[in-house]
Amino acid sequence: MVSRSPFKLSFLGPRYWLTWLGVFFLYLISWLPHKLQLLMGKTLGRLIHRFMKRRRHIAEVNIKLCFPTMPKQQQRELVLKNMENTGIAMIETGMAWWWPTWRINKVFGSVKGIEHLTEIQRAGKGVLLLVPHILHLEMASRIMGLRCQGIGFYRPHNNPLMEYFTTNGRLRSNEYLIGKRDVKGLLAALKNTKVCYYLPDQDYGRKRCEFAPFYAVNDAATTTGTLMFAASKHCETASLISRRDEQGQYHLEILPALEDFPSGDNLADVTRVNQRIEQAVNAAPEQYMWLHRRFKTRPDEHAPSYYK
Repeated sequence: MVSRSPFKLSFLGPRYWLTWLGVFFLYLISWLPHKLQLLMGKTLGRLIHRFMKRRRHIAEVNIKLCFPTMPKQQQRELVLKNMENTGIAMIETGMAWWWPTWRINKVFGSVKGIEHLTEIQRAGKGVLLLVPHILHLEMASRIMGLRCQGIGFYRPHNNPLMEYFTTNGRLRSNEYLIGKRDVKGLLAALKNTKVCYYLPDQDYGRKRCEFAPFYAVNDAATTTGTLMFAASKHCETASLISRRDEQGQYHLEILPALEDFPSGDNLADVTRVNQRIEQAVNAAPEQYMWLHRRFKTRPDEHAPSYYK
């Protein structure tokens, strides 16, 4: 379990000066008017689209694989919007970490379905909340925490100073974090009727996975780790949909718990997980993390990479 991270004098050393510089600029930007910040993020995203060709290529491949019938021009437009939202996500991190609650409330659009979490907790169980890798995840979790505090299951940052800022920023409105290797910690949180954020939609490799449909890709490597936690007698599995509208307002919705889940059929179960992720992505496809090599692991180890 990771609670608020203490400041260390070693953070003032030369090895962290570049980190401090980046954090300082992000902090200053966070004080600017909201609409200006979004515009700056969009401009940054266009620079990413122009110069980070490798990441743009990954997004292009993913979108082409998932939406093969989408017209080419529409695919290109979606890639550009996705890069713009990638830039906005960098700016949104500062908003989520440092904005006071009154300012968060100004961009709070709506949260629906909190009653689904309450019902599960009243039954004496925890909630495994399936969350897609949406680009505005930092803001979504900050807003969600104001209505229902949660537990983050995350990968600690390699840079200790960034870990300090990340931990304290994410805990502005949530309870505590659990490192991704702390399986017992997450099971204990579920037993204690906590709402636990779990992101099951990346390619974590061949180990403990099933090759299940995800959009038009019929054999996407999908982790079965979800099922290990969902199988706990202390757990029900629900999911989250989140999007930012054109006015910069955030809208969240919790869907009801999956029934008879897990069923014991791993392929069928992770397919249902992917369907919930698709449902969330469809709310705002341009705001999904298409930059990840979602299909890097293929059933045939010798098959060529989609991304070359």
